[in-house]
Amino acid sequence: MKQEQFEVLKAINDATSRMDLNAFAQKVNLSPDQAIRQIQELAREGFLQKVGSGYGINEKGKLALKALSPVSYEMGFHFYLDIDKPLGLTTLTLKEFYNQVKQVYSDSLEFHLYRGDFEKWISDVLKDPQLASTITEAKIRMLRGEILRKELLKVIDAKYNVEELT
Repeated sequence: MKQEQFEVLKAINDATSRMDLNAFAQKVNLSPDQAIRQIQELAREGFLQKVGSGYGINEKGKLALKALSPVSYEMGFHFYLDIDKPLGLTTLTLKEFYNQVKQVYSDSLEFHLYRGDFEKWISDVLKDPQLASTITEAKIRMLRGEILRKELLKVIDAKYNVEELT
């Protein structure tokens, strides 16, 4: 999803009342024509739905916002290989987290999974206890290595369609 689309989606989500097109376009730093194009594209991609004569965010749009909205650096997920062995990788969004899970050492994934770090971050910071619970199931199943990586990617993408957000 392009940054412009993210900003439009966020503005629609944050709107508390109907807004005229010019005011909306100004809020998202686009011309009215550009705003219309972005709204139409978001609707075509299934992130917005028609509501009367306007558009509203749907569940897919809300999940996309959740996956793409950054947290502060301090609240980001900081990958380690072991205690006192940081990898120097920090993710601020669920989308970034997903992308790092694709690349980080599987030893790091195991380290964090079996300490409960993933579940804690996803539940406490991203406010998604349901996804955290699903990840706990991977721990119970004692997954390791590439099988663990694939399972983490699968459960995150199953809920958030993260692959679609690129």
